[in-house]
Formats: sequence, C-alpha cells, structure tokens
Amino acid sequence: MLEKFPLYGVSPDISTYNSLIKGFCKSGDLAGASKMIKSMIGRGILPTATTYNYFFRFFAKFGRIEEGMNLYTKMVRSGYAPDQLTFQLLIKMFCENDKLDLAVQVIKEMNRSGFASDLATSTMLVHLLCRTRRFEDACEEFGEMFKRGIVPQYITYRMLMKELKRLGMPRLEKKLSDLMHSVPHSTKLPGSYRDKEGDETVKLRKSIINKAQAMSDALKECNDPKELSRLKSSTESALESANRLVADIRRRVYAVQSD
Repeated sequence: MLEKFPLYGVSPDISTYNSLIKGFCKSGDLAGASKMIKSMIGRGILPTATTYNYFFRFFAKFGRIEEGMNLYTKMVRSGYAPDQLTFQLLIKMFCENDKLDLAVQVIKEMNRSGFASDLATSTMLVHLLCRTRRFEDACEEFGEMFKRGIVPQYITYRMLMKELKRLGMPRLEKKLSDLMHSVPHSTKLPGSYRDKEGDETVKLRKSIINKAQAMSDALKECNDPKELSRLKSSTESALESANRLVADIRRRVYAVQSD
C-alpha cells in the first residue's frame, strides 16, 4: 500500500503510519504494526508516544505484561519519551493483573517525568500503597497531594485512618491527623458533607422520590380530568424539587473542590 503513495505524488507521514499501526493493533496483528514502525523509521519518520500507545492499549487490554514492559524499556532506551497516557495504560495493565508494586513504581516514575498525578491517579496510589502495606509511603503521598494543589477525597482519609488504627500505628495516625488539622476546612473535603448532612439529605431525597412515585401511581388510575391536571402539576413540582436537590449537592461538592 505504502509503495503506491509516490505514484500519486504524496508521501506517507506520521499520521498515515499512526493510522495504519492503530489498525494493525486493533486487529491483533502486532507483527504488521511492528513492520510499520520499521518502515517509518527507514523513511526518517520518528515514532511518537502516540505511536507506541497503540501497542500499550493492546497489551493493557489483554494483560500481556511482559511484552508491555519490554516495549516500554525498548522505547525509553531508544530515546522516545512516554507521555501521560503511556503511563496510565501501564498503570491500568498492572492494576488489573494485580502487579501492585509495578503500578506504584510506574506512578512514581510518571511523577518524576514531569507528569503530575491527578486526583484519580494519586488516590489510586494511596490505595495501592495501603494494599502493599506501605503505610508510611501512603501517608507521605496523601500529604504530597495537598502540596500539588489536589484536594484528597474524604473517603480516602477515612480509609487510611481506619487501616492505621486497625494495625495499631499511632505514630502514623497522629501524622495524618496533624496533616488534616493543618489544612483549612479539612473537615469539608469532598465527601465529608455526607457525615454531617447525609441523613437529612437521604431522608429528603427519599421523601421526594416516594412522593413522585405516589403521584405517578395516582396518575395512572385517575379518570377525572380536573384531578388529573392537579396531580400532574404536583408530580412536576416534586420532580423539580428532586432536581434542585441534586443540583445543590453537586454545587456544594464542586465549591469545596475549588476552594
């Protein structure tokens, strides 16, 4: 196919090769994809992280850890820099195949490469460190999240404190507690409002939903046009209240996250 390009006065570029490699990888033809890489390098076109990520997607999808690590090592040694997606695909592959130590290693390598962890990746790292019983590192990462401007989820803090108490690690408990108290509004981390407002919010939501359901049932059985109109109006009002409640919850969560 590529040999025909010059006949039309054009030459394949990086986009052409990436499209072909993507197609080969999606169909499971890694040999064909590898030939494309050799061809593009032979034409003086250097692969990018995007090029290699098609391979990593395939390896992550089918759990081919050894091949993924071999390609990553070869990629780095050849001078090709991985991007954030490369790291995320590797992390996904390791986590799904219970290779937690490797996942932790890649996350730290990602941070060293200049790709700051987002909330999801940092939270994952804390949980992975706990699962591998590296609680000192977990507490350290929790503190680093604040330094990077990331507000941890309250549920992550609770999980970490619960594990430290269960295992009898008072020094780390105090370290984590002191960290939380040193942060303004730390008691209002995303998710913490459930502790104080959860019961009332749940009751109100259930009340609105039950009312809307009752109205809906009544509408099905009502034959009186006037009564039907009144019930319809009440049902719409209940639904509007439910929507307002959901919007209010979301607004409070995002307001806390942006503080």
